[in-house]
Amino acid sequence: MKKILSLVLSALMIFALVSLAGCGEKKTLKLGFGVYSALSEVKNADGETNGEAEASTTIAAVLLDEDGKIVKCAIDTAANEINFSSKGEAVAPTELRKKKKKGNDYGMKVKSPIAKEWFEQKDAFVSVVIGKTIDEVKAMEKDGKGDDTVTTAGCTITITDFVLALEKAVANAADSNATADDTLKLGIVSSQSDSKAAAEDAKGLNEISTTAVAVALNSKNEVTAAKTDTVQTAVEFDTKGVSETEFGKAIATKRERGDDYNMKANSPIAKEWFEQADAFDASIIGKTADGISALADNTGKAGDELVTAGCTIKVGDMVNAAVKAATVK
Repeated sequence: MKKILSLVLSALMIFALVSLAGCGEKKTLKLGFGVYSALSEVKNADGETNGEAEASTTIAAVLLDEDGKIVKCAIDTAANEINFSSKGEAVAPTELRKKKKKGNDYGMKVKSPIAKEWFEQKDAFVSVVIGKTIDEVKAMEKDGKGDDTVTTAGCTITITDFVLALEKAVANAADSNATADDTLKLGIVSSQSDSKAAAEDAKGLNEISTTAVAVALNSKNEVTAAKTDTVQTAVEFDTKGVSETEFGKAIATKRERGDDYNMKANSPIAKEWFEQADAFDASIIGKTADGISALADNTGKAGDELVTAGCTIKVGDMVNAAVKAATVK
């Protein structure tokens, strides 16, 4: 009897030790990152009124568990106006701010049937998708709007772009060192990346680039996982400010373009943009915002650490976006 009791106690002790060891291990999650960008209707210039188009870029990041359920989610949209004059000249942007950053200045609250700003409704949508798979999220969209679950949570705006960006994020999800204890954040930077006036034999151009970085941060505010991408949205026009640029169609990001971006042939290290972006992402793992900031000089030139890692491209917007994401407020 004593032997049996001793064996039972030993088994219980072993079980307890194994259980305690298991409790100390935090499961890692997959990081997914998706960007959906398109131009709205392009309006031609008319006299003193500039031509314009809105480049709407929605970014979504998710942390997924082993069952494909969303554990953490972050969403934001950069809505940038691209302008040009009736003289065929590109007009420099006066403001490039993401919708979340605009806060109450976005001005949706006064027109909203539920008196909520854009960022409040976006946050409501994010709260609803937690714990769901992408198929369950897609099932909540009805003719561009959310179903009763979404509207009851406090989101009555169009969610199509949210869902499209999330779908990309889940499809792109890859193993990472992020855990459920980490904070998932986005950093977004938009800038005028190219412009030229129209000529009789050549179209004018105004291009806005939006760079986004998703990071997971641990309790020490160190990056545990990261993903970067950039999308270029451009409008062409003639000397009279008339544009025939296609709109309403998804614009591929630099990462999505892959080898077709064709940087490798002109790169001193023979690497494509997405390969150099991967090197950047790997380099910011373990760093805080200050450490990321030190990776480049004030002109955006990559420092020695990035060059050694395999990233020689201009990284100014990438660094600034990553610092924004990693900055704790």
